[in-house]
Amino acid sequence: MRSTCGLSMNDDTGDNDMTKLQKIEIETARFMRMNYRLDEVPGKFYDIDCLKFRQGKKTILSINLHKDHYEFQIILGKAEREKFEAQRDIFPKFIQDLYDNERTLHDGKWLLIRVDTLETLEAVKKLILLKKKPNRKPLPQKNAVYGKCGHRCDLCVHNKALDEALRTEMIPHLTHVYGVTDWSMRCGGCGQPDCYCAEDGCDQLRCAQEKGISACTDCPQYPCPKATVGYQELEHRGISAEAITLAVLPYLPRQK
Repeated sequence: MRSTCGLSMNDDTGDNDMTKLQKIEIETARFMRMNYRLDEVPGKFYDIDCLKFRQGKKTILSINLHKDHYEFQIILGKAEREKFEAQRDIFPKFIQDLYDNERTLHDGKWLLIRVDTLETLEAVKKLILLKKKPNRKPLPQKNAVYGKCGHRCDLCVHNKALDEALRTEMIPHLTHVYGVTDWSMRCGGCGQPDCYCAEDGCDQLRCAQEKGISACTDCPQYPCPKATVGYQELEHRGISAEAITLAVLPYLPRQK
């Protein structure tokens, strides 16, 4: 499990070392969490673990978690089928064929798509956007402070200047997401004299220094798993939309 600034990431893999499935997992997590404010709810599809992205009782997307691939399940109701049929040419042929061959049930067409390549994931993203417009409000940009790794220093639980009421609100969500209970470390901000990492450097900046650059954001491979400690996994466990806002997004690169 990854943690936030000043704590171990337990991840020493670069982008080139990741498996295809890991790349799909990270890109799916980024896309869903940065675009949508949805609860993540564990469930079952027959005997297969699945993760449901839900708004209230409505499931927007369900992902079956296989060991070597994912299956994305999207239900297209009447209005969504009309949208698809009006713009079907933007989808690759295999999506069009799947749509045409699937029966229409009382609640719509149930599309179950095996995703084992990034190309397939890009096609599925279009279906998700058709199913629901993004509803995630951007993180507030007023007084935004970005670290050299791309994290939002001003929204970090460790920031000395963070509003204490917000810090208190964040900590239970951080504990739930990362499994860490001690959030007492305080930092003055990336590159500042009282920066927690100023003396030894953090894992991210050590990597940058080894490459001869001053910041992760200057690297042609950015963003990569080393440049973020935000939660990038898809697991069979529940995480609320609020937890994603307070405990995940500040620690992901290139936030909206």
